[in-house]
Amino acid sequence: MADAHPCALVPVYNHPATIAEVCYTLDALGLPVVLVDDGSDDACRRVLDRLADQGHRLVRLAENRGKGVAVRAGLREAERLGYSHALQVDADGQHRGEDLPAFLEALRESPRALLAGYPRYDASVPRIRFYGRYATHVWVWINTLSRQIRDTMCGVRLYPVAPLNRLLERHPCGDRMTFDTEVLVRWHWAGGALRNLPVRVHYPADGISHFAPWRDNLQISAMHTRLFFGMLRRLPRLLGRRGQRP
Repeated sequence: MADAHPCALVPVYNHPATIAEVCYTLDALGLPVVLVDDGSDDACRRVLDRLADQGHRLVRLAENRGKGVAVRAGLREAERLGYSHALQVDADGQHRGEDLPAFLEALRESPRALLAGYPRYDASVPRIRFYGRYATHVWVWINTLSRQIRDTMCGVRLYPVAPLNRLLERHPCGDRMTFDTEVLVRWHWAGGALRNLPVRVHYPADGISHFAPWRDNLQISAMHTRLFFGMLRRLPRLLGRRGQRP
């Protein structure tokens, strides 16, 4: 796609020890970086200010409002700046930079597709996370009547900015941890093209997680319930789409 103009989008909440290295990795790919500070503390704010002084674009939210809010803010800023696609990467450094060029290659092949990463774990992955995410996989397969989406919780994906922003104007897809899953389900419902690409994932021993078990599990359960009834309303269309496949 000759007119593709991608950037990187990194939502950040209190990852002062890893965010500079993430930006260095994205710099090496030739990607301009849009950082979204989701109400980080002073230590992380200072690091982000230094990165902004180095030329990275910084969007600052006054208080922590969640990953979904941060990503939506970053996507709006990416469109305002004229970028056609945004490569979302987590700020915690879990993902291997060597896997990211494949997303840019796939962009040239499939410029209209949303490119969703799926994890390839090493031995560092906590077993509870490895097995726990299968509950979400099953619900996503039910709510899309499809196995097309391999994973909805990996933080690496490449979004077509303008069409996704139009979808998010109609369906915000949650403010916190539910965003990553719901946005892929709704993209599928809307008939958007989607490709899955592998991403290696490493969990450092001193890694920081912002997952709040009670709050986030309740929100995730409510999301799957809401999407299930949304699937029922779309059932004839989804079944018709399955019938059209060769």
